[in-house]
Amino acid sequence: MIEGDCSLLCTMTMATKAAAAASVIISLISLASGFSHPSTYRRHAAIVVRSSSGRQCRRGGGCHPDRPSGGSQLRMSAESEVDRLRAAAARAREEYELLVGKKGGTSTTTTTATAPTRRDLTVDEVRKIASTIDFASGDASRQASALDALVDSGDFGSWKSAIRRGGQPSSSSSTSMSLLVPFPVSLESLERRTDGKVTGPSLGVGGDGDVKFEDFQDLTVAVVLGSTLLGILALAVLPPNVGATFTYLFALVPIGFIGIGSVAPGIIAGAIVAARGGNGEDEKVRRERVCRHEAGHFLCGYVCGLPVRGYEINSDTGVACVEFHPTGTAAADNGRELSDSDIAHLSVVAMSGSVAEIMAYGKATGGEADLLELQNCFRRSKDFIGAARQQDLTRWGALTAYGIIKTNMGKYEALVRAFEEKRSLADCVSIIEATV
Repeated sequence: MIEGDCSLLCTMTMATKAAAAASVIISLISLASGFSHPSTYRRHAAIVVRSSSGRQCRRGGGCHPDRPSGGSQLRMSAESEVDRLRAAAARAREEYELLVGKKGGTSTTTTTATAPTRRDLTVDEVRKIASTIDFASGDASRQASALDALVDSGDFGSWKSAIRRGGQPSSSSSTSMSLLVPFPVSLESLERRTDGKVTGPSLGVGGDGDVKFEDFQDLTVAVVLGSTLLGILALAVLPPNVGATFTYLFALVPIGFIGIGSVAPGIIAGAIVAARGGNGEDEKVRRERVCRHEAGHFLCGYVCGLPVRGYEINSDTGVACVEFHPTGTAAADNGRELSDSDIAHLSVVAMSGSVAEIMAYGKATGGEADLLELQNCFRRSKDFIGAARQQDLTRWGALTAYGIIKTNMGKYEALVRAFEEKRSLADCVSIIEATV
């Protein structure tokens, strides 16, 4: 009995070990099947079938809820993303077609300023209109507002025409098409673009001129030596107290001379030219030169939009002289700093007189005061303007003035005759604005 139990126990133990070993082998086989070749997955996927009820069933197993495999899930997500993008593109196209009015929608409109229709007016008709503008008071704001209104109504068109080259109304602040955009101009470029007329020597901003640096140097030496000799003679000839007084006075002469030469060298240059006997022009030619100079100022100042500050007959020359406000507002006359656009306008107007002389006589002789005034404007600029940029602005102003006068040559010649006849401001404006 005991031996039978022992044999039975041994048999059960061996069976248990065999079952455990079989279990381990089965587990290893199952684990290895998890790392099978991808083709195995394809074979496994091949046995997956879809039941008629919309559930997936595995052969030899039960049915499970509708659950796509990994590859199918990726394909479905990609297809849904494409469909979503196509729908968005379709909606965007529909919105675009509505905006442009292809599907009966209204197109958007932009509120851009349109140029007024210009009326054809004779000189007499323009003169009547210009006579209503208050030029005599010299009020910059009121004058500019009146001229702006006439441009917007279509009666005038030349006021601010250099700024409004694109056809904007006068009240438009757009300067994208403005002529008055400074750029660097060399003397060679200036000469080439003005048909060789406006050069350094003819303009007085480069090259040799009537008065050279050596002339100033020689005159300075002469003034110092002359003052020294006069001081010595005063001590030697006059009584002690009187002689000492005159010696001190003579010692101040060179200091005053250097001070004038530093602030206003044109005065000394004019004295040197006068001492040489002038430039050989008679009174008639000089008067005509002044008329052309002032007519150039008036034409360029008007088309650049600068209100007139003063217009009166010069007692020395007998010719009307025009003076402009630096900007279209009275605030600039009270020492306000000037903007870049203000400097650009003033550069053109300052150089226009000399350029007008050059176009008629080949050389300018009356531009010293204009250059000095332009220097004062440079000092009032908001941004510092160095020597190199001052020269660029001066040459650019001359080039731009040349283009304006050349483009309006017929009106300019009529203005010259008006200045010779000492006609009124309303007459000068009517010459520029008349279209018939």
